[in-house]
Amino acid sequence: MLAVTRLTLNQESALSGVQELPVLGWEIESPRRNVRQTAYRIQVSHEKSFDNILLHSEWQQCEHSNNVTLTELMMTSSQRYFIRVQVRDDQGETSNWSSAAEMISGVLYPHEWLADFISGEKPADKIHSAGTLLRKSFVLNRAEEIQSAFIHVSALGLYELHLNGLKVGEDALTPGWTSYHNHLLYQTYNLTGYLNKGENVLGAITGAGWYKGDMGFSRHRNYYGEQTALISQLIINYKDGTQDIVVSDESWKAHDSAIIFSEIYDGEIYDARREVSGWCEKGFSGDGWRPVSLMTHEKSTLVAQGSNTVRKMEELKPVQMITTPQGDTVIDFGQNLSGWVEFNVRGNAGDKVVLRHFEVLDADGNVYLDNLRTATQRTEYVLKGEGEETWHPHFTWQGFRYVKVEEYPARLDLTNFTAIVLHSAMEQTGYFACSNPQLNQLHHNILWGLKGNFVDVPTDCPQRDERLGWTGDAQIFCRTASYLMQTRNFFAKWLTDLRYDQTPEGGVPHVIPDILTGHCEKDRLLSEGGTHSASAWADAAVINPWTMYLMYGDTKVLENQYASMKGWIDFMTAHAENHIWHYSLQFGDWVALDAKEGSYFGATPNDLTCTAYYAYSTQLFAKTAKVLKRDADFEHYDALHQAIVRRFQEEFFTPSGRLAARTQTAHILALYFNLVPEAFRERTTDTLVELLNEHDGHLVTGFVGTPYFCHALSQNGRIKEAWNLLLKDDFPSWLYQVKAGATTIWEHWDGIKPDGSMWSADMNSFNHYAYGAVGEWLYRVAAGIEADEEHPGFKHFIIKPLTGGGLSWLETRYQSVYGAIGVRWEVSGKEVSLCVKVPANTSATLVLTDGEALLEADGVDFIRNTEGFSAEIGSGEYRLKYHVAD
Repeated sequence: MLAVTRLTLNQESALSGVQELPVLGWEIESPRRNVRQTAYRIQVSHEKSFDNILLHSEWQQCEHSNNVTLTELMMTSSQRYFIRVQVRDDQGETSNWSSAAEMISGVLYPHEWLADFISGEKPADKIHSAGTLLRKSFVLNRAEEIQSAFIHVSALGLYELHLNGLKVGEDALTPGWTSYHNHLLYQTYNLTGYLNKGENVLGAITGAGWYKGDMGFSRHRNYYGEQTALISQLIINYKDGTQDIVVSDESWKAHDSAIIFSEIYDGEIYDARREVSGWCEKGFSGDGWRPVSLMTHEKSTLVAQGSNTVRKMEELKPVQMITTPQGDTVIDFGQNLSGWVEFNVRGNAGDKVVLRHFEVLDADGNVYLDNLRTATQRTEYVLKGEGEETWHPHFTWQGFRYVKVEEYPARLDLTNFTAIVLHSAMEQTGYFACSNPQLNQLHHNILWGLKGNFVDVPTDCPQRDERLGWTGDAQIFCRTASYLMQTRNFFAKWLTDLRYDQTPEGGVPHVIPDILTGHCEKDRLLSEGGTHSASAWADAAVINPWTMYLMYGDTKVLENQYASMKGWIDFMTAHAENHIWHYSLQFGDWVALDAKEGSYFGATPNDLTCTAYYAYSTQLFAKTAKVLKRDADFEHYDALHQAIVRRFQEEFFTPSGRLAARTQTAHILALYFNLVPEAFRERTTDTLVELLNEHDGHLVTGFVGTPYFCHALSQNGRIKEAWNLLLKDDFPSWLYQVKAGATTIWEHWDGIKPDGSMWSADMNSFNHYAYGAVGEWLYRVAAGIEADEEHPGFKHFIIKPLTGGGLSWLETRYQSVYGAIGVRWEVSGKEVSLCVKVPANTSATLVLTDGEALLEADGVDFIRNTEGFSAEIGSGEYRLKYHVAD
């Protein structure tokens, strides 16, 4: 039976706050093979029952079931909408109506913001990091006549919202971190059913957060402002069509909170004795509360978030309690993570719980804090002494596996402690398992590296005094991240800030949001070299939007970022000399092992790295122009790309075909970015293998070369070498970290050296996802689930699994926007058994690499070719067997 099993809005199951109509997508299921949609129709209603229809579209004769625009609906602010779809297929079936997807509209126009930004702080508080309580009491006489009620909230700083004594929503660290002066997100919550007749009380707690807190390795404060502030607008819709609106204004009152200190790097101090009992409940007098002040902030910067807020995503219980050789009591949660520790405690008023969070034990088994640099990662809770008390922080988070218990007023019981895992709420879309337990752990570590660092922005690390949105890390990991999680909206939000923070000339800052520019006088490298436009870092402006298009078929992100993408290409062009691009400070193949002793900079020449990325990004931008039908731009930048490639070949290849820079990374980039003259491809590949063998099959690459190493080998016929590289388990390798007990990806191949000593404490994160970029090779190559850029979003895709590595089986599932794509292969001798699942309304090219003889074709018409066998297949499940060549 044909069915629509899932309807999404902007690839989300629901949106709470939208300012423009989302794109629709749906998954179709059918027991038949080769099912394609031929038509669809959509209904929209304010009611889940669809008793009153706002929009009933005619049947649209169309195969599209994703990125479908909903242009006919005219939204109004602060309303709930339910949307459903019905489809027909090419086999004569019509589905029932789908289950409804829900969205709540936000404040659609800036002039509809009647609320003001209000602050309970004074200018002198710019040096303080305490929390502030805000409250507003109001009376409703017609509560029984309420049809719906929604509140739109944001802050300069961080906030928690409360209503009638209860926290509203499940979000944390709202409104997140953006380029606040240009782009401030607000959240929308459904309060229908939570308002009472008579008195109601709205309350909020605000904290410093990224807005005015102590941020960056330079430890400056007040990057965006000096006082926290809240903006809140409650819309109450009555059944008769009238509204009440309760806004943040000068009628609100303020008071100091029990949060006496809260900073992202340094943790939180909370004195429960200072709690104001009943502060957000009716009947509270409010005597002694101070008036608020109005703050100026441009309301046109307010943008509805809708999804991807930071939330509690998992809970982990301790796995053991350790007494270290130095006598410290340490709780081990068994997993490096980002989040909080929540605990229960009983004691007397004034007793304390003090926790220090850290990542690893040193070689002797003692607490290791040096790699935190100046971040203290300390939480302190002062008891009020009234029975059992439960607490976790409010406006900070920590990166940790271990917790040192410095004070606790009772016998330690591990059941009283829970690690709360925080990250941006994204659907997991990638699932991987195989016969090699170490490879499974590597995948686990890659996934948890994402979880630990996708906390509102793609941070480099979650523990030390940094946690910045480094563009290079986000660029090289973007494709892997988008197999593991649905990242469309996460990256769209971050790329918006990249667009805003670009220089007028088109340069791209090293970190987004940019808090380095103007604040790096203490950092010699950045003060002399500048804070923007490093190759491979700044290229996130082009590579990340293109990746979103490939993975989700989304042209909207290309349209939104088009000027930004073009600006970056034009910046490189303006600073190139005869198409060789180089500019100011370059990180190059950062922290590569072929760097000089004591240096972070790898041996690959910067002009080669820069020009390679210049060519690659220009090519992707030309493709973007073609997709968006910007024909003149396509012709111009396509010609520019060809010119850069020719110049690269002239400059870096000798007439006999030798690549001048004899490093692994130079050869990787030339191969993967298709910069090698075809006549020299074999020699370039052979030299890369020679360079690999010179290190006994180990890589010595850094941030630039590592992501593409396995690809450069497997794309050029060196499949065995690619598998061998992946599965190396001695230093340096991915599995070396696994064998050392890692649960996330390290910043350095030798974060912990074979002798147990540490890499320099100056920069040694044990949760740093960049080298996890190899994860895309597991999905794209080992499982063989590859996007087709002519039919993006996996409308049509390639399944081309690559067996090897001594694995007897491998199973992968990728939840595409059309449904689950599944691949499982098993190897017994020369015989391969392959199971493939293709979602309805999609098709695939199936390639059996090195196939020598077909044993079971399951009705598929294969053709022989140079790679083995290939076939075009439609939706359905297929079970195949074939022999592979030796």
